[in-house]
Amino acid sequence: MNKNRKSFIKSCFIGLLLEVNFIGMAQQPLVLTIDSCYWLAERHYPLVKQYALIDQSEAYSVSNVSKGYWPQVNLVGQATYQSDVTKIPISLPNIEIPGLSKDQYKIYAEVTQPVTDLLTVTNNRQLAKANAAVERQKTEVDLYKLKEHINALFFGILLIDAQIKQAALKQEDIRTGLSKTRVAIENGTAFKSNADMLEAELLNADQRIIELKALRRGYADRLSLFIGLPVNETTVLEKPPAPWLSATVNRPELRLLEKQKSVLDIQDKLVTSKNLPRVSLFLQGGYGRPTLNFLDNGFGAYYIGGVRLSWNIAGLYTYKKEKKNLVLSKDMLDVQQEVFLFNTNLALKQEHAEIVKWQELMEADTDIIRLRENVKITTQKQLEYGTATANDYILQVNAEDNARQNLLLHEIQLMMRISI
Repeated sequence: MNKNRKSFIKSCFIGLLLEVNFIGMAQQPLVLTIDSCYWLAERHYPLVKQYALIDQSEAYSVSNVSKGYWPQVNLVGQATYQSDVTKIPISLPNIEIPGLSKDQYKIYAEVTQPVTDLLTVTNNRQLAKANAAVERQKTEVDLYKLKEHINALFFGILLIDAQIKQAALKQEDIRTGLSKTRVAIENGTAFKSNADMLEAELLNADQRIIELKALRRGYADRLSLFIGLPVNETTVLEKPPAPWLSATVNRPELRLLEKQKSVLDIQDKLVTSKNLPRVSLFLQGGYGRPTLNFLDNGFGAYYIGGVRLSWNIAGLYTYKKEKKNLVLSKDMLDVQQEVFLFNTNLALKQEHAEIVKWQELMEADTDIIRLRENVKITTQKQLEYGTATANDYILQVNAEDNARQNLLLHEIQLMMRISI
């Protein structure tokens, strides 16, 4: 209950922040975090409507089961003709003892108030609620898979934005080299073809930015469909804080298994309660012929009330097997949980190894970028004095750009791995 409350408070807090953010959308660009995208997607995705349907179905089921607390009313009408009737085998002088008619009629209503069945009704109410909880958790499991789509789009846009910035930096490097080449041409230490080569590379960088922006629009349009908000070139996606990998497994699939076990526990109680003797209070009132006085052959009203005890012992034939089946079902759920935890922990081990790999690659990327930048700066100076060609400079600019692209890619891949 405490965990659910924390989750509810967190959702409300995120919702409040989003509302404040939306109010200022007209004045400033929309800012999205990965958590806000999760929150919006879960509420905008059509599957979320299933929660309301489950709630309504639960209300109907609980209401119907609760009718078992009410007195049960049974109306019966009967008309019969029988071959013989009860007779008094004596005769008295001057006294006529009337006999019963062979055609007999009665109509009556019986009101029964269960006593011991109230326990079964309580268990059935709990079972209806537990089944609804299982359905909600199944929906939560399906919605959890939605995070994978949001991750691919959100981090894809982050990577594209970083690549656009890097392409712009590459353009600046090329422009710097182009200006130095023009100075060298004026001084007679370089050919005009060097400037043409750099201008062509600058156009290539422009084309790269055009391609990246088009790709970003495609990602943004798809993310917009998921979260129900317009995502465009002005939308800012905040990079998540430094990633960390939790050692504990907190997945909705585990909560689903626990709720399924709760259903089995309630079913176990029902097996016990339905095989107990049943005690009920009853009151029967009717009209017919004959009445309770079998010596009176006329029509009349009557009533009878009392306590009724019944016990259907046929249920005891299967009682032990039903109990064992429930134990087996619970054991199977335990096996599923054990397999899930094993596979998840195995995946966590692999994730940890991948994270260490990317962290080491990022450290190496940083060193490579530093070295490539030094070489580029040196080549840039050589280009100015005519001791290096434009092709030499472009090679060094592209080498540094590739190193920076690798760092961006490894950083985004690291965040994607740990985000869910």
